[in-house]
Amino acid sequence: MNRALNWTGQALLYGGFAVVLGVFSRWPVYHPLPDDMAQIKVSFIHHGARIAECRPYTAEEQAKMPPNMRKTEKCERERSPVSIAVDIDGKTVLERISPPSGLSRDGASTLYQRLNVPAGQHQIAVRFKDDQKAEGFTSQVQETVTLKPAQVLVIDYSTDKGGIVLQ
Repeated sequence: MNRALNWTGQALLYGGFAVVLGVFSRWPVYHPLPDDMAQIKVSFIHHGARIAECRPYTAEEQAKMPPNMRKTEKCERERSPVSIAVDIDGKTVLERISPPSGLSRDGASTLYQRLNVPAGQHQIAVRFKDDQKAEGFTSQVQETVTLKPAQVLVIDYSTDKGGIVLQ
């Protein structure tokens, strides 16, 4: 008798747990964006240009180094911060400077930003600078895009793909 009661109680508890899981997996309904909105994600991981150029070691500097540590050039590690500006329909909506990561400021600069915009046609201009010695921006793109409701447009920077990428 006790054994049947134990099995019944366990089945009721597991069944109740399954019902609670089922209810909360469907309710409340989650909508990441309103019905008439689209999203633009600006996301990049990029190494800025080196701040200082590599220079050759002098003979005296090389003589001070152990033979197994001798190199021909000395390259500073610090990199430039990366700047990005995004204009939508002629209005600047994002302007950020991303410093290089790492204790020596020699790592990649990163940025992730989401922008919600109304669905429809938009003029998007992106300006990118990864070398603080350069005058102005090093890369620019201007495109007209048509975004559908709930569509996500990603703005990235890829040297393999030629610079700023809108996909």
